[in-house]
Formats: sequence, structure tokens, C-alpha cells
Amino acid sequence: MTLAQLDCACPVSTTELELPTFESIQVIGAGRVGSAIAARLRERGVPLVEDGAELMLLCVSDVAIADVARALAPGPWVAHVSGATPLAALDPHERRFGLHPLQTFTRSRGPEQLDGAWAAVTAEGAEARDRGFELAGALGLRPFELDDSARVLYHAGAAVASNYLVTLHRAASDLLDAAGAPPEALGPLMSRTIENGFELTGPIARGDWETVERHRRAIRAARPQYELLYDVLAEATAR
Repeated sequence: MTLAQLDCACPVSTTELELPTFESIQVIGAGRVGSAIAARLRERGVPLVEDGAELMLLCVSDVAIADVARALAPGPWVAHVSGATPLAALDPHERRFGLHPLQTFTRSRGPEQLDGAWAAVTAEGAEARDRGFELAGALGLRPFELDDSARVLYHAGAAVASNYLVTLHRAASDLLDAAGAPPEALGPLMSRTIENGFELTGPIARGDWETVERHRRAIRAARPQYELLYDVLAEATAR
């Protein structure tokens, strides 16, 4: 059984892993994602080479993908790990796919950042899809298929979940700081909200609009730059 035939809705354990069909891989780019991927492939015993690789895996910035792809000689498989970049950026290569780990990465951690995360695989044929799924499984990712035309919308959702969480944390921290409370106290609250399956609690869930209005007045007085953000989020939460 290949990894492409495994139930992709379940995490793939290291004991279940088979090596991907790629006999060798060149990871191009040593940023946060590329470093984690290269480390995981070394753990799995996949040969990482500089020349003659069966797969050229582009872990470069989105704006550089097309230029790097054009500079590569046709023949090997070529893939990128971008979330929003279409497969056309890999022209003129025909054996290609996209594999985007739906995860945030930091240089302070290693390949364990990949464990259990999902991965969007975009391909133009069954063989490319299977190769993408197999590579995702070898990396410890949970693959799902994503149409090329939906990549930007998908990536927008990912940005809301990850990037804007940072924005919300900073805004909330600033409000607690203004109140004389320790901003670090927010960490357990945010973590528990995730652990509880994002179950909504608080004044809006209770229909307590008097408290919501008191929030607005307090924010306007102490940190007016957050009033509009609070209003937009309150409206979206109420819906």
C-alpha cells in the first residue's frame, strides 16, 4: 500500500510510513519551511542532493517561485510549498504539484512542527496527486486535495486563522496592559478556547449587549484605535 492509498483523514505515524516514490530530493530554499522539511526528510532517510534529484522542491518566497522554476532544467518533478501560488508558476515544467503545509513555522523549532498538520496538495493528474500525497505522508502531514482555482481563497482562510490571531493577541494584550493586568494571562485563555473546540462564551453568546456597549466605551477612552476592530468583530460574532 502506498501512502496515497492510506486514509488521509488520519495522521500518519512513523511506524506506518513508507518512503515516498522519490529516490532523491533537492530542497531549494533554507527558510523556516525549507529547513523543517529538509530536517524531516533526513530523519526519514530520503537522500537530499544538489544535482540530479528526482524532485526539485521549491521552498522559496512566493515572488521567487516562477524565476527559480524557469531556471531549472526540465525533466525532474518540480513542486512548491506555497499556499496561494498557482501551478502555472512552475512553467514550463509539466511534472509538477503544489504541497502547502497548513502550519506556521519558526526557526526555533525543528521538523516536529510538521507532525499532524494538514497539507493542501494541488495537482493536475492522478500521478502528480499520488506523488504529492506520498510526500506529505513522509513529512508527517495529513494531505487533502485542493483545486488550483481555490488556492487563494484557501490561503485567505489560513491567514485569518494564523496571522490575524497574532493581531488579535496583540490588541487584547494592549487592552489588558492599559487596564493594569498582565498580558501573559491571555495565553491559557486562548489555548483553552481552542481546546474547547472554539465554543463561544462571553457577553455576545449571552446576548448581553449592555456589557458590549460598556466595552466599546472603555476601549474608546483608553485605546480608541481598537474600537473599530472591536465593532467589526462583535458584528461578525453576533452573526
